[in-house]
Amino acid sequence: MTEEKTKAAKAKAPAGGPTIRWDDSKMRSVYANVCNVSSTQEEVTLLFGTNQAWRSGQKEVAIELSDRVIVSPHAAKRLSRLLSSVVSEYEKRFGALADTEQVK
Repeated sequence: MTEEKTKAAKAKAPAGGPTIRWDDSKMRSVYANVCNVSSTQEEVTLLFGTNQAWRSGQKEVAIELSDRVIVSPHAAKRLSRLLSSVVSEYEKRFGALADTEQVK
């Protein structure tokens, strides 16, 4: 981890709370252009994958799922707030994103 990230993580620690150290030694990076979410009372499941369809007009589109992340509802709410904040900052810098919601 870079020294800047370490300093930023320590700077965000709550007053009197523990210092957070982000250990990225086992982290891997993947690309996903598709995400699906489902939930139960106890957990929220996020499925990530890649749309392999390159031709328009296909009757069936195969999504290659690569990762599943399961979090508690509390962690999902924190993630939702973090993502909203990141998108808001992005749009302030680069302009509004078109709404591409495809929820049915």
